[in-house]
Amino acid sequence: MFMLMHGARVKHALRCAATVLMVAFLMETFVFNSNYWMTRDYDCINLSDKLTLQKNVDKTYKLTEINHVIEFSNLNKEVKNIRIDFDGAQPAQNVDVKIEFTDAAHETYFDSTEYSAGVPVRTMATNDDATEYLKLNTTGITNNLRVEVTGEDITYPIKIKAVYINNVYPFSFSTTRFWLVVAVLSLLYVFRPRSSVYRLSIVEHPRFSKACVILSVLLEIYLVSAFLFMGSNLVGVATANYNSGSWDRKSLVNTFKVGGDNAQQYADLAKAMADGKLYLEQDPPDWLVHMDNPYDKGARDELQKSTGDKYLWDVAYYQGHYYVYFGVVPVVAFYLPFYLLTGLNFPTAIGVWIACIAFILGCTALLDRFARYHFKRVSLGLYLLLQMPLIFCSGILYLVKFPSFYSLPIMMALAFSVWGLYLWMRGRTSDNPSGWFLGGSLCMALVLGCRPQLLVLSLVAIPLFWRVYITERRLFTKRGACEFACLVAPYLLVGVGVMWYNYARFGKLTDFGSSYNLTTNDMTKRGWDIGRLAPALFAFFFQSPSTTGVFPYLQACTFDTTYMGQTIKEATFGGVFACLPVLWLLPFTGRGIKMRMKARSTRTIAGVLIVLLGSGVLVALADAELAGILQRYYADFSFMFLMVVVLVAFIMNENMDHANSAYEVAMRILPALVCLSLIYSFLLCLVAETGWYSDAYPWAYQSILHLFQFWT
Repeated sequence: MFMLMHGARVKHALRCAATVLMVAFLMETFVFNSNYWMTRDYDCINLSDKLTLQKNVDKTYKLTEINHVIEFSNLNKEVKNIRIDFDGAQPAQNVDVKIEFTDAAHETYFDSTEYSAGVPVRTMATNDDATEYLKLNTTGITNNLRVEVTGEDITYPIKIKAVYINNVYPFSFSTTRFWLVVAVLSLLYVFRPRSSVYRLSIVEHPRFSKACVILSVLLEIYLVSAFLFMGSNLVGVATANYNSGSWDRKSLVNTFKVGGDNAQQYADLAKAMADGKLYLEQDPPDWLVHMDNPYDKGARDELQKSTGDKYLWDVAYYQGHYYVYFGVVPVVAFYLPFYLLTGLNFPTAIGVWIACIAFILGCTALLDRFARYHFKRVSLGLYLLLQMPLIFCSGILYLVKFPSFYSLPIMMALAFSVWGLYLWMRGRTSDNPSGWFLGGSLCMALVLGCRPQLLVLSLVAIPLFWRVYITERRLFTKRGACEFACLVAPYLLVGVGVMWYNYARFGKLTDFGSSYNLTTNDMTKRGWDIGRLAPALFAFFFQSPSTTGVFPYLQACTFDTTYMGQTIKEATFGGVFACLPVLWLLPFTGRGIKMRMKARSTRTIAGVLIVLLGSGVLVALADAELAGILQRYYADFSFMFLMVVVLVAFIMNENMDHANSAYEVAMRILPALVCLSLIYSFLLCLVAETGWYSDAYPWAYQSILHLFQFWT
């Protein structure tokens, strides 16, 4: 029966899938292995007999700190590539290799000058054969060839088996790259401008659309999970096959500390709470207790150096005790129960992972609510096209890249926010909304104990509930008063709990302790300075990305300012409006509001859009003033702007004539904007940074780069 009804569609889908698989197979075979096909007729020459290096007993050659240069003279050969065959049995490491040669165009070795660039230094992994090949762009006959191992932190001696020129590149079929290509081709096909997925209404085809959405969510969760667990040095979980060096050889799974001493402060707070304390049990050094100003970093560093007694970094210090100034909800939700049950430290990365999955599910549910109950013309294609950037461009991938205690409260606040909004939206259309309102407000209120600045999202409640409870005076009915109490009560409950927690530690109801932070600057005297806003707005919103010609192409942006004071700044990679083209729909917000108000008598959506836009700007400014300009802070406000884009796109889709040429143009442009935004977000994930996978396992990171730089 099913094939009789849907046989044609099934056959079409199978043909498309087969085509995608075939194209991906051909690309992997002939494009990504093009070096093999271009070199398979080369006459390989082994130059090992010309090596003057010291020989080991195992017949390998030794590069040492003193002698790390290989030079060949009078080759008189056309050299097209060189292979340095490292001994794979030695400890893995990356080495930088500098190549110089003389050829028909150069009688002497040449290097970079003011007007030209020499042969670039290349990085090789001693345990990865694929990185051992270097294509050389020589001219005519090569006479002399020089290879020098350079770079810092290299462990000598380095063993090499042989050196070859004009070597045939190996054929290597990468299943990882193959499936990546399959995924990209599938997305390009499904979201092409004239795809039938844009004509498939979510409302009219609920079962099929839900199945597609569930499949998409599962794939998104898989991608995020794979990315998080790839950075195994930051996960803090060990098994026999994962982080096996930290496995206790007894448990099926065990946890271990990652990130240094200050990264354990959430776990240390859980232990202190279990003993009835709100401060960390580690005592500060005496010199810190007796300092006139313990928040002066320069003075702290001098005393630490002279006494040899270390202090905890990036914790709050107040009246002789260390405190955790980060939100307390993650401790209550994860660390304290885990410690009471197991006696172990909860792995922070797992908390980030759980919160990230909750955020993905919450975003999906929230969009589904809008698409099925508030915008009746949303197609499956438009829904998925907007759901992907809402998740992947919101900054959560960077939090997953560094799943530390810095990222956890932000990730949890975002997860609570989207679920709070979803529960509120469910309550607005429910006959018995009290339970929905209670759950939604509890989620929104818990943000206060995670990331207080994100509490501004609660202002969305004003346009959502003003008309019903104030204008229509439902608040003054018995049932309305009960519903309104469910909206307010969680805020009072959580607020009282957080204020008690603050007062018990610092003697003030609203003092979270961030100003007592032992960090790069004296936060007690930071204050608010309008001069810091302009560079922050530029960096957060408008700075164009800094790019290079080598994968992953992005690099940290240059930061300059005329602000004549201390600016707290870490590496950032461009402003959201410059780097996420999907946000270029924001200028159409006004037009979208007019369309919605013309179609509906209420102004709820207009109010929501205004609150989201204002909240995004307000949070960015607050971050800049209170803390500084950091890449992870982009997650604080990016979601708000992306949500505006989603709503504006839904409004225009609802009110524009789909047969109109303007609508067709928009549906051609939107996939391109989304694609560029996703590309930027994924490239940002792969940028090498201190403390990440690229720093812990540089040789493995080099292998990842080689998957994409297949032509070198």
